[in-house]
Amino acid sequence: MNAASRKDNRLGSASNAVLFRAAGFTFPEVLAAMVLAATVIPVTLKGIRIANGVSVLAERQSIAVRLAEQYLNELSVTRQWQYSSAKGNFGSEWADYRWALLKQPWTDDNFYLLTLIVYFPVQGREQNVRLSTLVVAEVSS
Repeated sequence: MNAASRKDNRLGSASNAVLFRAAGFTFPEVLAAMVLAATVIPVTLKGIRIANGVSVLAERQSIAVRLAEQYLNELSVTRQWQYSSAKGNFGSEWADYRWALLKQPWTDDNFYLLTLIVYFPVQGREQNVRLSTLVVAEVSS
């Protein structure tokens, strides 16, 4: 080996060592990254859980309103509200949903305010929606 090639070899080794040292992370940098991750991850997961709960609530409320509207319309049109029970469920297809009917006289003797309350569970807590309508009682002649 001549002197020029040895000099190039030494320069190559020295520059590689400098590059290798510059490419790594120091312990304080790694520690700071871990602390940041430890504080951000739980907050992010809680946010995801809350968003999921709101999403499930919105979906189930939508179903409950649809069921209540259909059943209240059926009760009004067929006049079954005069004879039906005050509580029930929507059958096996909607097993988690149950209803209660409130009948209150309105200001005029011939009108009643029907309120159908639909109960449903969301993440272990019972929620409900209420739909109301006015109906005319049959007037006996």
